[in-house]
Amino acid sequence: MDQVVDLEKARRESSVRRGYRNWRSRFGEEFGEATRAKDLSASTLLFLSQGTEETAFYLYDLIMNLLRLGSGFEIRELSPEDRIGVMDRYLFLLDRLRFELMRRLGWVDAYPGENHSLAELITSYQALAPAMQARVPDLSSEHPDYPAYCAVTALEKESFIRKLIPAALEAFSR
Repeated sequence: MDQVVDLEKARRESSVRRGYRNWRSRFGEEFGEATRAKDLSASTLLFLSQGTEETAFYLYDLIMNLLRLGSGFEIRELSPEDRIGVMDRYLFLLDRLRFELMRRLGWVDAYPGENHSLAELITSYQALAPAMQARVPDLSSEHPDYPAYCAVTALEKESFIRKLIPAALEAFSR
């Protein structure tokens, strides 16, 4: 019996498998096309949220494989335009991971993009990112700094939330 093969779906699945190959060996977990930040284990989320050179490799690798630009090891070999595209997605994804970490701590209740898969955030970046980047999560009313957060202007709220990231990483690591 003849079967119709969806070539785009097969390419996407192959890219996802390649993109997560180093994640599987490093973290010993299963990842797939539907994996969201909220699906990551606490240890994987903490590791990826650090923003170090070592952790960046895993995000570069995922991004570059999904975009069919090669491996994360080849980031420096990309054209300036492609490198900027990877870096933009990296920073966007890093924000989602850090917001997820803050959500798990109870510091924010929700954040833009939490229901999208990591693969979707990367491959649909140009369609999704503008609206998501224009909004940062609101601080939870349960957070001890909530009164101070309420006292700042709307423009200062993003900075307020971002300044909490080092403390969130520290708190989550405990």
